[in-house]
Amino acid sequence: MRLQSGNTLQALIEQRGLNQSRLAEAAGCSRSFINGLCSGQRRSCTDELAARIAEVLLVPLDVLFAPNVSPTWGLAVSKMGVA
Repeated sequence: MRLQSGNTLQALIEQRGLNQSRLAEAAGCSRSFINGLCSGQRRSCTDELAARIAEVLLVPLDVLFAPNVSPTWGLAVSKMGVA
């Protein structure tokens, strides 16, 4: 899943009274991974981790993440006349 905004993620962490370390522990990843998402050094994660992050922050998944769309998938769809 692709993170929509590192700033939004950081703001939600703060609004929930958490820090990056506490979110990481609750979501089952490293603090450096969460820091990478917040800072923009990382832009995506697995579907499972995205769901855990959203769950810990008590927000719908699509507030923070969008599905990764393969460029080849979009091409295949347009060739089939679906787009």
